[in-house]
Amino acid sequence: MAVTTRLTWKAEKSLQKLLGHVSLSLLYKSSVHGSSIENMLQRCAYQGSTVTMIYTNNNTFGAFILGHYPNIEEESENPDSSFYFSFKKDNRIEVPTFLFNRAPKITDDSLSFYSCDRVLFCLVPNFKKILIDGPLRDKQFTTSKLHFDYLECEVFRVEQNKLTSLSGKLLISKFSRHREHLLAELRAYKPSTCLIPELRILMLGPVGSGKSTFINSVKSVFQGRVIRQAIVGSDITSITEQYRIYSIKDGKDGISLPFMLCDSMGLDEKEEAGLCMDDIPHILKGCIPDRYQFNPEKPITPSHSTFITSPSLKERIHCVVFVLDVNSVNNLSSKMVQKLKRAHKDVLHYGIAHVALLTKVANWDEILQDDFLNMNKSVTYKSQIMHVSKMLSIPISNILMVGNYASEYEVNHLKDVLILSMLRQMLRATDDFLDDLPLE
Repeated sequence: MAVTTRLTWKAEKSLQKLLGHVSLSLLYKSSVHGSSIENMLQRCAYQGSTVTMIYTNNNTFGAFILGHYPNIEEESENPDSSFYFSFKKDNRIEVPTFLFNRAPKITDDSLSFYSCDRVLFCLVPNFKKILIDGPLRDKQFTTSKLHFDYLECEVFRVEQNKLTSLSGKLLISKFSRHREHLLAELRAYKPSTCLIPELRILMLGPVGSGKSTFINSVKSVFQGRVIRQAIVGSDITSITEQYRIYSIKDGKDGISLPFMLCDSMGLDEKEEAGLCMDDIPHILKGCIPDRYQFNPEKPITPSHSTFITSPSLKERIHCVVFVLDVNSVNNLSSKMVQKLKRAHKDVLHYGIAHVALLTKVANWDEILQDDFLNMNKSVTYKSQIMHVSKMLSIPISNILMVGNYASEYEVNHLKDVLILSMLRQMLRATDDFLDDLPLE
């Protein structure tokens, strides 16, 4: 009698799509072939790339392994080519949460997956136990226990169609190379004019849109850990009360890169709340210093003790990023739209480069395709893109989308690619502005 999988039809289609429309052949099922490492290896060793699925009462998740299944006390031929994923309740796959950067390891009683020297999860077939640690537990599981039972474990051979490439391999190789390429490009970046040693990019948008969170996200990528320097929150009033200019360091003790991200108070639809509209021209011209305390009811004036009366070109804002929550952009109040249009008018008046950044994007699979910048083809967010383009007269090519580090405890390379790509687009827009500066 044929052995049937526990994987639903919809879940299987989602998995095939993730891996490049490949074929899946069931090699091992713990309830049929026996719950032991020996049983697993007997059926899964030297079978090529595999997907190991684990089913619990509340979750279904798995790990893709590129190349042969690891053998006992034997090094994997692809030491950093596996990744973790999980299923949503509608059988759609979450974007892979973690790339395992060390070879999975099999012992006499367990199969372990690593991030550096840390075991993120460990399968113990003899006891039908799964050991979850660190961010996987925090993000995916409500239980605080590290050990719990699983119902079933299945292993599938991933059979590549000759007409398609294995997307799992692309996610590891091409995707990892692209991340390193982006990092190298941004580390080597220099403004197109020697008159400006460091670019200043201003985050501007409604309260709670994700301005400070994006700044933290950029810093997180270059630091290799989640950073919470810029204060963020979920209050209905702006958490950011000071004007802040943040440098971006390459590594903990690394040099500062030649671009800075400037954080401002959030715009509020109420007249005497949030960023005062009359402060915006002064910010753009470089008249407001770092750590200036905003007053929603009173704009800064030249008589203020810290007002910069004759700002240099390097103190000006060189690019403005209109930051908007993708989930609420279609429902902005008329007063908020008026404030955004007024701010946009000021930006145009000073001839400053500008883009729009839609934050809190969930469906990355529509964006991270092939060239990793497929925003114009996003079906889910098409109406939001068109709305922003029409509202602020911004070309669709300058409307960007990102998923920030908001609730995560650890960085992951997939999100890094999206964040770095958005930063690169901002720098390119800024370079276009600098190239258009008058010679004097």
